[in-house]
Amino acid sequence: MNLPSERSQPRTHWRVTGWLLAAVWLFFLNIPLLTALHQPELWRRVVGASTLVAFGVCYVCIFQWARTRRQAHLGVPRGRAWAALALLLGLGLAGIPGTDGDWLTTLVFVAAAAVFLLPTREAVVVVFLAALAPPVTAALVPGWEAEGTVVFAVLLASFAMFGVSRLAQRNAELQAAQQEIRRLAVAEERARTARDLHDILGHSLTVVAVKAELAGRLLELDPARAATEIADVERLARLALADVRGTVGAYRGVRLAAELAGARSALAAAGIAAELPEAVPQLPADRDELFGWTVREGVTNVVRHSGARRCEIRVNGSAVEVRDNGRGPLGESGAGHGLVGLRERARRLDATVTVGRQPDGRGFLLRVALPAGS
Repeated sequence: MNLPSERSQPRTHWRVTGWLLAAVWLFFLNIPLLTALHQPELWRRVVGASTLVAFGVCYVCIFQWARTRRQAHLGVPRGRAWAALALLLGLGLAGIPGTDGDWLTTLVFVAAAAVFLLPTREAVVVVFLAALAPPVTAALVPGWEAEGTVVFAVLLASFAMFGVSRLAQRNAELQAAQQEIRRLAVAEERARTARDLHDILGHSLTVVAVKAELAGRLLELDPARAATEIADVERLARLALADVRGTVGAYRGVRLAAELAGARSALAAAGIAAELPEAVPQLPADRDELFGWTVREGVTNVVRHSGARRCEIRVNGSAVEVRDNGRGPLGESGAGHGLVGLRERARRLDATVTVGRQPDGRGFLLRVALPAGS
């Protein structure tokens, strides 16, 4: 129950930070505000103060609106951006009766907003015009002074806002990349789980089907042996269920010795003579698991597709082979889902997977080998 509120805390923090980033600069409106408050006429004081307050509120809201859209990867519509700048400039001009020449301070905010809202070329034009306004108006309007500090403030604020806008853009791109990475990680995990389930159920259900078919044939000829096969079917079904549960819980492990024992039972039930190693070499855990998957996939294919009468499994410290004397590969070799998963597991250990006919041209060969010297 506490998780949603914990996740919402960073969002609330950033929302507050966004407002502060915009509001902190309003401190520089104190000069025109003081000018307005010291006007002799009441209506001038009201006009000056009210327009400056409206200007500050609009500036903060525009900044936060644009920032929210950037974070949502939506972009700022050009028409709305120009409308927002026109609104700010209009409020600045409307305050002239109360602020006199100090209204030019609002151009600092107009220029900064242009950099944040508009494309670079259009923003540069606005900044240039805002920086040009103080000396031009001083030359045209008697009593107004050429505010060199305003020109400097326009250029400085525009440069600072350029850095802020690029930082916001990079942060948005970083967030998008992180979301894509998380999405791909979830997709990869789902694919891995699907491959594991396919490999587990493909092997187990193949053996269950073979044993059930054998039990059906023996039901009248040898009821005792048929009962034994049925018991094996029940045992294999329970083991498959346990493997599925282990896969979902990410606790399942495949071991070479256990797969060799399962291969012996599966081949015997299918009436295929098996030649298996009597002992298993000591292997690192990751290699032992890879070889176990190889035996499982190879024997499953032998029982299900090969039509073979004999199967041989060879294991040493760096390679494992599954051979049979069946009809050989059908169609495009290695195209099955199980072999795709096996290749991906082998790739993690830089192992090579060989799938095809045996060197003498008969039967089928599945071989997984580690690099020399590994």
